[in-house]
Amino acid sequence: MRSSERFRSVIAQVDERVDETPADRNRAADFLRVAAICVVILWHWVFSITHRQDGQIVNPNPIEHVAGGWLLTWLFQVMPIFFIIGGFANLTGWDSVVRSGQGTLAFVWRRLGRLVLPALVFILVWVIIDVIARVTIPDYTGALNVMPLVFTPLWFLAAYTWATLMVPLTARMHRRFGPMSSVFLGVAVAVVDVGRFAGDQEWLGYVNSAVVWIFVHQLGYLWRDGYLDQYWRRCALAVGGYSIVALATVHDAYPRSMVSIPGEQVSPMWPTTAVIAALAIGQTGLIMLAAPILNRWLQRRVPYRLVVLLGGVLLTVFLWHMTAMLAAFLAAEGLGFTPVSEPTAEWWMRRPLWLIAPVPVLAILVAIFAPIEQRIRRALSLS
Repeated sequence: MRSSERFRSVIAQVDERVDETPADRNRAADFLRVAAICVVILWHWVFSITHRQDGQIVNPNPIEHVAGGWLLTWLFQVMPIFFIIGGFANLTGWDSVVRSGQGTLAFVWRRLGRLVLPALVFILVWVIIDVIARVTIPDYTGALNVMPLVFTPLWFLAAYTWATLMVPLTARMHRRFGPMSSVFLGVAVAVVDVGRFAGDQEWLGYVNSAVVWIFVHQLGYLWRDGYLDQYWRRCALAVGGYSIVALATVHDAYPRSMVSIPGEQVSPMWPTTAVIAALAIGQTGLIMLAAPILNRWLQRRVPYRLVVLLGGVLLTVFLWHMTAMLAAFLAAEGLGFTPVSEPTAEWWMRRPLWLIAPVPVLAILVAIFAPIEQRIRRALSLS
């Protein structure tokens, strides 16, 4: 099939999906999932200082060099949003499985298969690349040593897989105890962090790395079941969550930035701290305040068509966007450019280049691997 015919076929499939979308579907959740991925890509491509350090390609963020930059992370640290929306979608999927008379295995296979199988393809391709590189490149020490940035997406998928595996348990907790199950998890997160910092028990940080994401995922259950439909509750979440973040980060135990900064003794993300749970509460309030406006806007065909188009290839884009960045970086090095290691004026002037350069590579990768993702999704929807 020629590229023009393939493009028309894709657009026709998108139009068909738009036409089949129920009027009562929460389109804001679809949009926020796509928007969050776009924020991640922009952050990794444009607002990271990608350079070589002792032979390793690294990409720390420049927040520590930007006055007040930490405040941006309170909005643009979007990993909690993935889990909030994931909770919304997973509870819907769980209810569907239960109504059909199936159980845990059917749910796990359908939900995780969509994530894990494309990720396994990604890993397999990179294993092949790594083997070839070891044979052909002198002094090559392996992709995990030379270019670990490529595998950044797998950390999110691992955490999300954990939350999804727990759905049969957490969904039953939610159905039995309602919002109190979320309250219980929130209290547990706070208690674990008190033990970690006040009791000097650093190992408890790894406990919260598991519990925090379950709590955040559970917030999506509250959204899905209408517990947060009242305007005042949404406002209370937004104000309350961000107030906790502000109060917590006044103390030295927690950094003000919601993304990891080189040299900080404590990272908010790994081991995950209670501040990320508070951030998620605030973000839940914000996205729910925005949801009615977004749902009205997305009744228009053009914006929702774009959401459906991107949503169909979203996992492929997420998995491969850092590979595209790496290809652009290596090409720049091959042309004689030396990426700077600090956010100098030169670094800022080059930001538009790093927004544009990886796009053609990512487009090729999506053309290759998105059909695999889509075939997997279709197969699992029929199983």
